Formats: sequence, C-alpha cells, structure tokens
Amino acid sequence: MQQIAYFIQKYKYFLFFVFLSAVALALTINNHDFHKSKFISSANSITGGLYEKSSKFSEYLHLKSENTELIEENTFLKNQIELIKARLDSTVDINIIDSVKYHQKYTYTTARVIKNDYHKQNNFLLINLGSSNGVLAEMAVTNSKGLIGITDQVSPKFARVQSILNSNSKINARLKNSFHFGTLIWNGKDYNKVQLIDIPRQANVKLGDTIITGGKSTIFPEGILIGTVKDISHSNTSSEIDIKLFNDMSNIGPVYVIKNLNKPEINTLENTENE
Repeated sequence: MQQIAYFIQKYKYFLFFVFLSAVALALTINNHDFHKSKFISSANSITGGLYEKSSKFSEYLHLKSENTELIEENTFLKNQIELIKARLDSTVDINIIDSVKYHQKYTYTTARVIKNDYHKQNNFLLINLGSSNGVLAEMAVTNSKGLIGITDQVSPKFARVQSILNSNSKINARLKNSFHFGTLIWNGKDYNKVQLIDIPRQANVKLGDTIITGGKSTIFPEGILIGTVKDISHSNTSSEIDIKLFNDMSNIGPVYVIKNLNKPEINTLENTENE
C-alpha cells in the first residue's frame, strides 16, 4: 500500500495528465458523430480480433475430441457405404435393413495404434482393440490414406498387426488402371517404399501409376490405396515395381479394422477336400 502511495506521489502530474486526456477524448467522442463512429469501428475491429484469436485457441483445445467425432462418423459412413453396396446387389426388399439379408461384405471398426515399429526387418503395430471388440486374426487394417497391415495375434483388449513393412508380408495388389495383378512385399530397405512383384512384363506400367489392393483374398476389400509407382525393373517374364507409399508408416494414428463377413463361409469351402 505504501508503494502504491509512493508511486502516485511520484507520478501524480503524469497521472493527472492521462486522466484529463481520457476525459477530453471521451467528451470528443460523445459530442461528435464522426469521432464516435470511428471509435466504435476501431473498438469492434480490436475486440473482433481478440474474439477470433480466443475462438481459434478454444478450437485448438478441442481438436482431439473433434477428431474422435470425425473418425467415428467416418467409420459409420464406411459401414453405410458397404450396406448400400449390398442393397444394390441384393434382390430382397430394400426397406429391410439387415446386413445378412443384404449380403453385406465388410464392416469397419475404429481403432488407434498405440505402438508402431517401422525400422526393423519384421515390423508390427499394436492397436487398442481385441477379441472382446470382435477383432480376430487375419483382418485388414487400413486408414484414410490406405493400407497398413493385417491383424496377427489377438488378446481380449489388444491386437498385434503385421505391418506391410514386414519381410513375411505378401498381399495381393494390382494396377488401378488395369487388372494385372502381383504380390506386394517389402525388401526391408526403405520404410517409405514397398515392392510389387510377379507383374507380367506385358503390363503397361508407368511411373506415377496408382497401386491398389486386388480383392483376390478374404482379407482386403478391392481398391484400397497403397501408393504410386516410383521405379520399374524388368526380367525376362515379369517386372518388379518400387511403390512409394501414400502412408507415412512412421506416423500412424487412427486406423480401421475391416471384417470380411463372408470369410468363414469362403474358408469352409476352400478347406473342403475334394470327394
């Protein structure tokens, strides 16, 4: 309190000058329409800027919850797309919403990567869903940019995913602009690139062509993005293609676990011995 009194005593003339200036400014603004309009306009501009910055800061604080909502909505829409596809392929009453009757092929479940290896020869990821959430071994794992891997080992709460950056990974893939198929592998050198082998030499492959999943397995739906052609080398009968991945495999967050509803039936048929 003594310091405040000392400050006022020391700067009393300056403070008195500031007070008189404020009074004069207030009288000028109140008695002249032009000055009043300019003051209001400036005040609105300043407060508007402050409100905008405050709003952006508030939005930043809520990014995590908003991203979660967007991921959940995207998962719902993917499931709706699969249901609509099944409806178009079905001959049953379109007013009955039943995934079995519509022969829906795939369902999508949102998960999050909680551990990710990408610098080893055989890399795996760990996701926060397990058998209690309906996740089984040999399910496709993707994200909004494309292919991630295949579930490998499953516990009640978690699942291990064999990354496409794994020397044991072999996935059916094809050129987007043709139906020439090959096998997707990884040579263990660059985590940004994988290789597509066994593509027929006569296939018209160009640099920059898009590579997608082929849909010839019970794991991946057809058409999931993988990457673009970066380099091509030919042998006598086939080509090996370097593919630059759309995904940054060192930075994976939310993913989708894809379940093929027809897989058990297909596996039963494939495992049936010929009589």
